[in-house]
Amino acid sequence: MQRRELFKLFGAGAVLPVLSPEIFGLMRAAQSQSSYALRTLNAHQNATVVQMTDLIIPTTDTPGAKAAKVNEFIDVILTEWAEDEDKKHFLEGLADVDKQSNELFGKDFVDASTAQQNALLHAMDDVATSERGRREMHAGNTVPRHDQQLKGNFFNVFRGITLHGYYTSEIGFTKELKLEIIPGAQHGCQPIA
Repeated sequence: MQRRELFKLFGAGAVLPVLSPEIFGLMRAAQSQSSYALRTLNAHQNATVVQMTDLIIPTTDTPGAKAAKVNEFIDVILTEWAEDEDKKHFLEGLADVDKQSNELFGKDFVDASTAQQNALLHAMDDVATSERGRREMHAGNTVPRHDQQLKGNFFNVFRGITLHGYYTSEIGFTKELKLEIIPGAQHGCQPIA
């Protein structure tokens, strides 16, 4: 199974039911604006977010995270919805991405080559996956608790918010999942052609 197909399953099966109406409203507001002004992320943080989301959900035969403006969704969530502690944890996680990139490659994440960026994201994913596995093994219940989406390992949080932003965007919903936002009327008694 390819990564894109896996994300599609996560998006349709797991991500949408967890999304609260408040988050959905915030996301629609961010994505409906033609020129969005960043409120939490600075320009460098935004560039890092854009690059990371684009590597997680790249453009293929359908538009990717960049086209869906997932970075703007993340900024809205951090500004309007995240608690101060969660916002601080997220921004520290972004700074740590640059720190790791500088230690490994001698440059910030956005200045690294695509191969280097992918290598760093894969390493972060490996750490996040092993931490998650250990936690779930000891926790017993794997059902997410309310308002826990921004807590935990930074890469798990980042990947989750990227998936939320993408699969609840008009692009992700209509072009990737091939769903209608507001389905047409149902005409039950129609002759079959």
